[in-house]
Amino acid sequence: MEMGVIAGPDPQSMNLVFDFGAVLIEWQPARLVASHFPELALTAQAAQQAAQSIFGHADWHDFDRGTLSAESVVQRTAQRLALPLDEMRRLVCGIGERLTPIEETMEVVADLAHRRAQRGDVRLYYLSNMPVPYARTLEHKYAFLDWFDGGIFSGDVQRSKPDPVIYQLLQSKYALEPTQTLFVDDLQDNVDVACSLGWGGLRFVSALQLRSSLADWLPQLQGDL
Repeated sequence: MEMGVIAGPDPQSMNLVFDFGAVLIEWQPARLVASHFPELALTAQAAQQAAQSIFGHADWHDFDRGTLSAESVVQRTAQRLALPLDEMRRLVCGIGERLTPIEETMEVVADLAHRRAQRGDVRLYYLSNMPVPYARTLEHKYAFLDWFDGGIFSGDVQRSKPDPVIYQLLQSKYALEPTQTLFVDDLQDNVDVACSLGWGGLRFVSALQLRSSLADWLPQLQGDL
């Protein structure tokens, strides 16, 4: 079994909760920085540091949780880092259209959605840190959201991972039984909070690892993944 997975029971129905960014949806902040501010990305390390200064800052986290507008985060970030305002606006406003599905992971979720339709023993949810503008873009652009039984975007509830409250909101909204729930996220801190609430947790590394771990955690799915 993959590290980070807490073994669950063998119930009739299981809840699988997915993060979106870097799990189901492409999220490569260093590449974003390089495409808009190449002078900040002369090396891979420099690009990573610049990305952290933009997307790891409290302003971006406030944008994530819906307490700071897109224009405010544009202006604050440009001023703080002495970057051209118009280019920063293009970066922030263009991200929604650059959020594209990761094909290999989508295939796993598609298989799960097919199984749910056939047998009804799996339910699918999402729990994603996603600013409101990007969440609406995903909802209008991609049909794969119809595969899910429900979910929460951080911008809609003014809470974001790893705040335990957003996990509890999902749990309460959909009456999830913690011991029948597995959370998949690419960040260990987020997985750790899920585990502290009694959920199972899996740190996502790759689609291949996800398939293997789901077969371990959900033995009744073996042969279907």
